[in-house]
Amino acid sequence: MNSKLDLLSPNGPENLPLFDRSGLLKAVLGQFRISRHGVHGPSHWARVRSHAFTVGKATGADLLVVELFAFLHDSQRENEWIDPHHGSRAAEYASSLNRTFFDLNADQLDTLCLAMRGHSDGGIHPDATIQSCWDADRLDLGRVGIKPQARYLSEEAANHIEQAYVWCLQ
Repeated sequence: MNSKLDLLSPNGPENLPLFDRSGLLKAVLGQFRISRHGVHGPSHWARVRSHAFTVGKATGADLLVVELFAFLHDSQRENEWIDPHHGSRAAEYASSLNRTFFDLNADQLDTLCLAMRGHSDGGIHPDATIQSCWDADRLDLGRVGIKPQARYLSEEAANHIEQAYVWCLQ
């Protein structure tokens, strides 16, 4: 597997807090209801993780929160296309996993849950961590034939549109 797409790799920014990545992914995949090979499966999570680190490092985001977002934001989907409540379900799921696979403080957990609840709404958020989560997901829209638009991204993420679009088409 391409190291950029290795979800179990602890490779990421230096000084990233440790958590039970393997246990978390096993738990998420064990309850995942849609195809692992679909557009919202692990290959998407891996690209979102990579984009989240790229954008998050540049914007000063909480890199633990953005990594957890990558793994969890689509974990509660019931189908590949129209599922308006999957973000809220993902937020509830993340809350249930805290202190088991990762240890977020109350502010971090609130940020993660807010990012998951709003990630499909198309908004822009002033919080660097929340926006980095949303940017990372939006930079992978090419997987469904949509080229990301700068008006829905932070300035930092907009600098990566072309590279991200080419990557998800490979």
